[in-house]
Amino acid sequence: MTIHSTSEASEAYIALGANLGDREGSLLAALKRLNQHEQIEVVRCSRVYETEPVGYLDQPQFLNMAAALRTTLAPEALLQEMLSIESQLGRVRDVRYGPRTVDLDLLWMENQHFDTPELTLPHPRMQERAFVLIPLSDVVPHNEESSGLRHFITSALQDIDGREGIRLWTTNVWDGGSEHSES
Repeated sequence: MTIHSTSEASEAYIALGANLGDREGSLLAALKRLNQHEQIEVVRCSRVYETEPVGYLDQPQFLNMAAALRTTLAPEALLQEMLSIESQLGRVRDVRYGPRTVDLDLLWMENQHFDTPELTLPHPRMQERAFVLIPLSDVVPHNEESSGLRHFITSALQDIDGREGIRLWTTNVWDGGSEHSES
């Protein structure tokens, strides 16, 4: 039996990226759709960074950011909601690491470890990606030592390549979530 929600809210961290169309608008639309879900609240957002593509290089530059969510959804249900939002916002999966209107990745969820074909937590490649770690560092509290996530980010950033391809785009794309649905 699959568990779709829990009675306790968990903090989850996600990465968001976009490199087609209105990149900043797509990030904001994704955040709004997440926050409108009755079991998800966007609690903190990073600054937005413009980054060079990784993997498939023949494509426009990305805007990347990270967000902290509070949710009662189980990890698999949160992932399904994120995939649904990608689809609603026009995401087409035809080239691996290719251009996209929006990309949402579940990076970490407190006390959750998964290794299934659909979901691996913590995200298996986040420590290799400066475009994930730098925004994530913006939203993980400095006192977040109980989970080890802050230590993980700090250690990974010491040895990461690719910092030179990351530029600050804007400091604030999220207004604090005034449209959140209360349950």
